[in-house]
Amino acid sequence: MSYITREAREPRRPRQKPGREQPRLAAVVLAAGEGTRMRSQLPKPLHRLCGRPMVMWVLDALSGLDLSRVVVVVGHGSTRMAKELAEARSPVVPIEVVEQPVQRGTGDALSVGLTAFSEDEGDLEDVIVLPGDTPLLRPGTLAELVKVHRRADVAATLLTARLDDPKGYGRVVRSRDGRVAGIIEEVDATEEERAVNEVGTSIYVFRRSVLAPALRRLSPDNAQGEYYLTDVVAVLHDAGYPATSMVIADPTEASGVNDRSQLAAAEAVLRRRINERWMRAGVNMLDPAHTYLDSTVVLAPDVTLYPGTILQGSTRVATGAEVGPNTHLLNCSVGARARVRATSAEQVTIGEDATVGPWARLEPGTVVAPGSVVRPIPAAINPEGEGPGGTLL
Repeated sequence: MSYITREAREPRRPRQKPGREQPRLAAVVLAAGEGTRMRSQLPKPLHRLCGRPMVMWVLDALSGLDLSRVVVVVGHGSTRMAKELAEARSPVVPIEVVEQPVQRGTGDALSVGLTAFSEDEGDLEDVIVLPGDTPLLRPGTLAELVKVHRRADVAATLLTARLDDPKGYGRVVRSRDGRVAGIIEEVDATEEERAVNEVGTSIYVFRRSVLAPALRRLSPDNAQGEYYLTDVVAVLHDAGYPATSMVIADPTEASGVNDRSQLAAAEAVLRRRINERWMRAGVNMLDPAHTYLDSTVVLAPDVTLYPGTILQGSTRVATGAEVGPNTHLLNCSVGARARVRATSAEQVTIGEDATVGPWARLEPGTVVAPGSVVRPIPAAINPEGEGPGGTLL
């Protein structure tokens, strides 16, 4: 990963002619916002969902694309963001980080992001742009968006959504012939425009050759005093460049995370996806709604998880093991056919056919031998019969 800070330069290259190789594609992830509604010292894109930073889920959504490069624009907490991105494993190509020193809007952020591209990248045709706070996006959705863009051969393709309640979103404005003419932010919209239920999702594919010139024509003459990326669509339309849109089938996918409530809602969706994937792989969950798995956990077929089970980090559970109820394991290994009930453990190895709990608490580094039994010390249980003060091996 490289970390770049330099003045923007705007390369222009002609479109490839029909019959040539598939146009190359790059991605720019806009993750520079402060996220004030999170009320946190931590940059918003680094808040964790099912064990991983939010921005890594966004990068996962790019995994279905053939990308030449991925650029992440950072701003608030840029040093920490760059460090986390360097340490995290991404399913896509190596990540380049560009800093937006002063947050002047999404249009300015993309202009800064384009500084990562050099003049000699003439075969780079299109750029997909997406925010760093949309962790629910699926790879198939972005792959279809790129296909729609290339089939239409337009300057820009927007991912849009139709909402029963579009409050808070920028509305898609269309010309009389039905073509996309722009996006108007709600604070700047008229009453008639606010009645439109098709909204922008802040996800686009742009033709690279016209993107930089359009960005240079943006103005901060709006309610927020910022350079809106949404205004690029109107700039292109007014210059005679056509744009189109693709309405997303499930608007939840494009939901942004702006506060702790939305963070919890997004994690619930991701948790359901993770649990469904493991159940289809042969894992038994008695109550999936109350089973909590990090995306990094590995489970074997015929594992049984009881309600209240929380598995985090690099925890691995072998075939036939039973975990729960009310068990929390962090970075643990559970052997085949082991039974772990009402237990809290971190960095512990539990051998095959072992029985642990209920009411066991294992210290980091503990190794439970195969076939052994681990119970709490009887004297450590309070008069109500709850809670261990120690564990007997």
